[in-house]
Amino acid sequence: MRMGPDVPLLNDYKQEFFLKRFPQTVLGGPRFKLGYCAPPYIYVNQIILFLTPWVLGGVGTLLYQLGIMKDYYAAALSGGLMLVTALILQMTNLYARRKTVTVERMPIQNTLRDEDEYEFSGCVGSETVKFIIPGKKYIVNTIFHSFLAGVMCGLGTWYLLPNRITLLYSNIGGTIVIFVFGWVTVCIGEYSLIINTATETAAFQALDTYEITALMRPFYIFVFIAVDLAHRFTVNIPFLEQTNQILHIIFPFLPFLWALGILPPLDALFLWGMEQVLEFGLGGSPMSSNRRLLVMFLISAGTAIASYFIPSTLGIVVFMNGFGFMLSLNLSEIGLAFKHTMMSHLASSKSKNISSAPRRQFGWREFFFYMTVLTLALIEASLLHHFAGFSVFSKASPQAIVSYILIILLIVMWILREFQGVYLFGIFRNPFYPKDIRTVTVFMETQRRLMKVGVVRRILLTLVSPFAMIAFLSLDKSLQSLHSVSICIGFTRAFRMVWQNTENALLEMVIVSIVQMLLFNTDVWWNTSLDTGIRLLLAGLIWDRLLQLISKLQFAAAVLVTSWTEKKQRRKSTATLITLNIAFFPIVLGFIAVSALLSSPLLPLFTLPIFLVGFPRPIRSWPGPVGATACVCSDTMYYQQMVPSLAAALRSALAAGSLGLSLPGSHYLCRFQDRLLWVLILERGFTYCCVNIKGLELLETSCHTAEAHRVDDVFEMAFEYQEHADTHSLNHHLGNILTPCAALPVRLYSDARNVLSGIIDSHENLKQLKDDFIKVLIWMLVQYCYKKSKMCEKLDKTAKNKEGPFPLTQPKAFKGVVEKTRPIKEEDSFSVGTIEGWTDDSDLFDLELSITKGRKETAPLETAPRTLLSVPGSVETQSTLGALQETAPADKLYRAVVLGLPAADKGKQQEAESLPLVEFNCSYSELLSIPEEWRTAPIPASKLNEMRQRFPEDWYHFVLRQLDFFHLKEKPSNLLEEITKEKALKELYVRGVLSCFGLFGLDRTVPAPNHVFRAYTGGIPCSIGLDWLTGKPELFQLALKAFRYTFKLMVDKGSLGPVENFKELINYLEEYENDWYIGLVSDIEWQQAVLQEKPYLFSLGHDPNMVRGKMVTGNINVLFPLLVCLAFKTLQRTLHS
Repeated sequence: MRMGPDVPLLNDYKQEFFLKRFPQTVLGGPRFKLGYCAPPYIYVNQIILFLTPWVLGGVGTLLYQLGIMKDYYAAALSGGLMLVTALILQMTNLYARRKTVTVERMPIQNTLRDEDEYEFSGCVGSETVKFIIPGKKYIVNTIFHSFLAGVMCGLGTWYLLPNRITLLYSNIGGTIVIFVFGWVTVCIGEYSLIINTATETAAFQALDTYEITALMRPFYIFVFIAVDLAHRFTVNIPFLEQTNQILHIIFPFLPFLWALGILPPLDALFLWGMEQVLEFGLGGSPMSSNRRLLVMFLISAGTAIASYFIPSTLGIVVFMNGFGFMLSLNLSEIGLAFKHTMMSHLASSKSKNISSAPRRQFGWREFFFYMTVLTLALIEASLLHHFAGFSVFSKASPQAIVSYILIILLIVMWILREFQGVYLFGIFRNPFYPKDIRTVTVFMETQRRLMKVGVVRRILLTLVSPFAMIAFLSLDKSLQSLHSVSICIGFTRAFRMVWQNTENALLEMVIVSIVQMLLFNTDVWWNTSLDTGIRLLLAGLIWDRLLQLISKLQFAAAVLVTSWTEKKQRRKSTATLITLNIAFFPIVLGFIAVSALLSSPLLPLFTLPIFLVGFPRPIRSWPGPVGATACVCSDTMYYQQMVPSLAAALRSALAAGSLGLSLPGSHYLCRFQDRLLWVLILERGFTYCCVNIKGLELLETSCHTAEAHRVDDVFEMAFEYQEHADTHSLNHHLGNILTPCAALPVRLYSDARNVLSGIIDSHENLKQLKDDFIKVLIWMLVQYCYKKSKMCEKLDKTAKNKEGPFPLTQPKAFKGVVEKTRPIKEEDSFSVGTIEGWTDDSDLFDLELSITKGRKETAPLETAPRTLLSVPGSVETQSTLGALQETAPADKLYRAVVLGLPAADKGKQQEAESLPLVEFNCSYSELLSIPEEWRTAPIPASKLNEMRQRFPEDWYHFVLRQLDFFHLKEKPSNLLEEITKEKALKELYVRGVLSCFGLFGLDRTVPAPNHVFRAYTGGIPCSIGLDWLTGKPELFQLALKAFRYTFKLMVDKGSLGPVENFKELINYLEEYENDWYIGLVSDIEWQQAVLQEKPYLFSLGHDPNMVRGKMVTGNINVLFPLLVCLAFKTLQRTLHS
């Protein structure tokens, strides 16, 4: 969010909303400020209900202080009273809801009102009760929350007894302050639990389906009380006493911690806790879903617990090593592959369905590889531990020798990883990296040398390093101690980390080895009190938090600097805020340290240098499954098409080390042309990695344009090195949070937009368009009939029809019964009338058509029957299946409008007449015969004679001679000559071409550019033949496809030159058919073509920025390998959006 110096942080509307919402959040739910006038008893009732727990707790406190009751009896009395009160309040709400009668009222529109206004009828009326006590959705929660309220009131009374507080601090003033404000905290928790749940600042789930939010504040109150109870029932534990004293001081400040969003919701807290324990306590990895996290946490914890009861040290080593390897694999993928294999063996009848299932990446080759590695690891660990595991660590001991090997491996792998990226150590340009990325082939040739280095690094990482680390752990003397909790936790984690996160495990062992060598002869707690497993655990935890601290310090410094250097972020208060940050630097550093320690986000308030600690949450930072909240837009299909190719490129880059040290939580930004992708590492294990790839939709705003331009500058200086060889040998964007990593070859669509001015408005091109349309239409009809005959032949072979495909002895006559409309008169026009030219005063996208005044609109047309095919120009009410086929709302200019259709005469009944007898001299002509329902167009005789004269007979013969008829086993040698001479077949094609040709209004004059544009987009002008043709959807789609091919042919001829001969024209059309999709971006077929990776896509559009709207553009999308620039976002866990 960027702000100018004069823009207020909160406008008037937001200020009013904030003043209503923030006190409600702080106090736990009471609404003391409404957007309308409410009776005084509304506020009085809320105050009474808010203070009720204090009154009930005060009864028990008073009885205890007077010596009438023991402390636990006083607490039980207060809790019982609160339980009864909570049940009475909930029953009152249920009674009020049942008593209310629903009354229909006229809605009063008020766009400025953000809350419903209530009409209160009395102090305890139904509306009053429902407003103050909304009630619970579930009866179970009604009982459970009431019981919990009673327990909290009783324990809160016990927690805040004045005598107890005085024993902790021996200070009357402190006792009074803690007692008063502590009870305010308890009242806030009680109100949020049983009266009205407050809107929490810390929100993780979008919807509170099971009413968990009401339990958040009571949970933290119980945590504080639990520490006090532990202190009460234990004897002389100084640490616990000090902790209890500190928590009693923090307890009154809980409302502010809740309001600032520092304390996490319960779901985020438990997920974060399981993730931290799994990662740092059990050696696992953050998981890509909540279900995987829960299952893996339970299995890993069970493994650590089971290792405690193994009676043999050798058995412990083998058990930890084996389970550490197996749990580091992608178990879900292995499970799916196993299920797929079992189904293929057990259900042979469903082999077709199984074979069509998506291929899994886990096969027999991977299975044998994993089994071999596991067997070798177990043999190595058992032998080393049995024969050399009892030696004490010394400079010449086997474990010390392995430590030297680990240090060498770490240095070699670190150097090899640095040489894979574009920058060395993030500072110097890598001289071995390709110097230019504009040519993919040259880039790949140069990249092959680095890939060889990457293969060496992968072998060292996957095979050599794990076995070296297993040797280090197996030789450790600490494993001789049986039934030790620290041994079970530390070494279970260590053996798991060897496979789960090899690079981090190698770094931890090197750190521990170096420290152990430096402190070899000293009696410090590191050597005497800790075993190797716990040392590795502490080293990993400290290293992770140190990286986060450095990252957050960098982020805070960037916010401080840019708040002054960026003009749009500079405000009048910026200098004051910077001064305060410098003056209170220890406090700011403390906030940053707490954020790093908790692995929680560091939040700058309103993007100002005012830093708050966000609540801890899982690394994924969102609660639902991946992609559940994805938006579908016009760019979605392009991202879907490129994701498989990008995933394959990321797999190779991660294996080679081109992306640096990729840990769960690492962010990457991909940039190519006008698109951006956000890549997040979710989970990582042995030879696998789970990533989340998110396409970003960039709105064309000034801020987003500036941000994209900045990203392009960073990538341009990093990768286009050849032009800046002398001046940019260093990384000039060293302080930027984006560090360029590598360029990845990805197959994707490149969008090129060409202005068609000079082509679409050329008189010669438009004149030639008519003749080309006839030729393309002939080719389309012939190809359609030919493919249909081949399909019929295949069906006949499948059915094993022994009769000949076509009788050769007797010519066959075709008859049919068709619908008959009124006779077509000569003066009636079959197509649209003459259209005015494209003048300066006309608009290309004007939906009004200029029709010849002499046209008579007396021909009755009947509405087209409903079909399942999509007919451009008609309104469809059927919804497409799947989110992938959803399209963005089309521009109004692309919508076809059918105007002026005369009403059908329902009183007339259609008559039936027989088609004229069509006899073929060659029996094989039936193979190319046009379907009978396509021959019934109401064609005037004059139009038919005109089409016979214009029919390109030489082109028609050339198209027929290109057919091979290979699917016919027995055919005469002169088959093509006989079909070419067939006059009846030619007459059918003349009628078929004319039925489609006249539809587009091209049979009289040269078409105008606006008419061509509308015809391409499907906005066909109304005519007598339109109703007939829309009743034949398959023919309509064929004609529209032929016209679009013709338009593309006109564009190619205008840019590449004329077509020399018929053979070249055939090549054009075959290329359009096989390698192109020519249509509109809004078509469903366009999306399917993108997902099927058609090599070329062509669409016709317009430039909406033109004032008169006459700028026609041709958009060509070409599929080819393109280098995608990828940068590493250094702020891994600083700020989650």
